[in-house]
Amino acid sequence: MKLFCLVRHGQTDWNNEGRYQGQSDVPLNQTGRAEAQSLARRLTGQFFVAIYTSDLKRASETANIIAQVLQLPVMLEPRLREINQGEWEGQLVDVIKAHYVELWEQRTIDAALFHPPGGESVAEVAERVQAALRNIVHLHPTGSVLIVSHGLALATIICREHSITLGKAYSQIPENTEPIWVNWKE
Repeated sequence: MKLFCLVRHGQTDWNNEGRYQGQSDVPLNQTGRAEAQSLARRLTGQFFVAIYTSDLKRASETANIIAQVLQLPVMLEPRLREINQGEWEGQLVDVIKAHYVELWEQRTIDAALFHPPGGESVAEVAERVQAALRNIVHLHPTGSVLIVSHGLALATIICREHSITLGKAYSQIPENTEPIWVNWKE
């Protein structure tokens, strides 16, 4: 069993606007940087053997802010990236719902296996994220590891931890910079 502290990146302008970010490389905004600094102070005193992060700016910037306070190096892990939303990336959620009515309905019915146009499914995200975690456990068999990633990527871990179907992953997305501790079992 491995103890992970899961952290969703800090806020971005696209979060505020209600845009699907996916794998678009959107940076943190000022609020996001402040959230990361606040979290870093709250994590002071916690012992981590490593910090791993998605290679996208919003996650890696969050991880680097935390790492400065905790005095740990940050390891980039591209498999911790957010879901690839394909053609939906950068679009407002309300616009997607209005222009892709049938596809949105399919996503609602079977979120785990649904692919947005040109994107990947939640099940595919879960598979690559779990492969990353298996590798991290192999490299760090003892001690807690801080994982900085993205809402849906982390939601797949939360679903697995609590035996929740991946079809419910969108309802498990954590708040920005809110730490969630999980005991991950192989």
